[in-house]
Amino acid sequence: MEKMIAGKTIAVNEEGYLTDFSQWDKAVAEEIAKENNVELTPRHWEVISYLQGEHKNQVALSIRKIGKSNVVDIKEFYALFPNGPLKISTKIAGIPKPASCL
Repeated sequence: MEKMIAGKTIAVNEEGYLTDFSQWDKAVAEEIAKENNVELTPRHWEVISYLQGEHKNQVALSIRKIGKSNVVDIKEFYALFPNGPLKISTKIAGIPKPASCL
């Protein structure tokens, strides 16, 4: 499945998650964020970078794991990415939806 994001044709799954990370860039992230009512700040980018690093290292992501990181606590994570922080943040980061998300 494909979707136009930031003027580019991007491969996504039925839930809108990128299926090819090589197509991700900051413009794509900005547009996905807008679709999810998130205005990206430098703090958001720190969390996105952390998520991408964990994914690259094949670490299973969960709210609990992220809350125990030195990057962001659970309260701030929910404030940065309301209405489903793990789902929204991973979608913006261009990585697959974590298995811990329903």
